[in-house]
Amino acid sequence: MARNLTQLDYNIPPELIALTHQIVTAEQFERLCGKYRELRLELTSTGELIIMPPTGFETGARNANLTCQLALWAQRDGSGICLGSSAGFALPNGAIRSPDASWIKRKRTELLTKEQKERFGPFCPDFVIELRSPSDRLTQVCDKMVEYLANGASLGWLIDPFERRVYVYQPDREVVVLENPQTVSGEPVLPGFTLNLSELW
Repeated sequence: MARNLTQLDYNIPPELIALTHQIVTAEQFERLCGKYRELRLELTSTGELIIMPPTGFETGARNANLTCQLALWAQRDGSGICLGSSAGFALPNGAIRSPDASWIKRKRTELLTKEQKERFGPFCPDFVIELRSPSDRLTQVCDKMVEYLANGASLGWLIDPFERRVYVYQPDREVVVLENPQTVSGEPVLPGFTLNLSELW
């Protein structure tokens, strides 16, 4: 969900509209996230503010379904932690991103201090999912997936419910495009996890 919006689209506050034409620092961005909790915000590695309004009903239901499936597996497996779309991550390249769902090895989170756990995760998740919404340009979401891999992700899925495609991203491999799959496997990064896509289509 990576489209800059105009104020007319969703009555975006004028302060945020003005900042989309300026370079925003990580400190400014953190303050904005606290002030505008009803909006999902992201920051690119070059300091560009990205504004993402609340999703529509159908996209919200799809996102809840896939996050629930990942969370249930993570609870059973126990080796990592599942996070939803509200979690932000400060990537090594300076961007601050919020995947639609993500998973991180528990041993990485155990190294964080209490203060660090209250802020954006200071790393890239091991696994990320981006769910394309009606306002997303496919090229922009693909660029985000490449960015996740470049910053340390071991596996990423871009799910396009409109074309019924899943793009599978892994380091040092060509992107695999699955046409109308009913399931997709997280092996070997997420052993035993299979996402059921029937309710997302």
